[in-house]
Amino acid sequence: MEHPTESLLTDDGAACVAVLGEIDFTNADEVAQALRDAVAEWSPPELRVDLRAATFIDSTGLGALIEGYRAATEHNARFVVTNPSPSFRQVLTVTGLCDLFGMTEADGRAEQDKSVSAAGA
Repeated sequence: MEHPTESLLTDDGAACVAVLGEIDFTNADEVAQALRDAVAEWSPPELRVDLRAATFIDSTGLGALIEGYRAATEHNARFVVTNPSPSFRQVLTVTGLCDLFGMTEADGRAEQDKSVSAAGA
């Protein structure tokens, strides 16, 4: 089984954890651990979760993101979810997690505009 995340420290000092594929009951613990590890290892001012390559999320996946949020806030780091697909954004909006995860309506439009520009549309 492939690892569901990739982690890196960005030039601005933020920890970025990219989610790859599905976040569900089969790997939610691994995703949560990757988020906790990034905070513990790097003590970043911000923990970013990049959902660009994520394809599916269930309730246990949402729980993993909440665990990452808790780990970040315990270390006084900002927690931000970036690059959600429209369907991911809808799930996070319906569950009331957009604000908690540092996402705003304007951020979503800007991300979508960038995606359209990058696709050449």
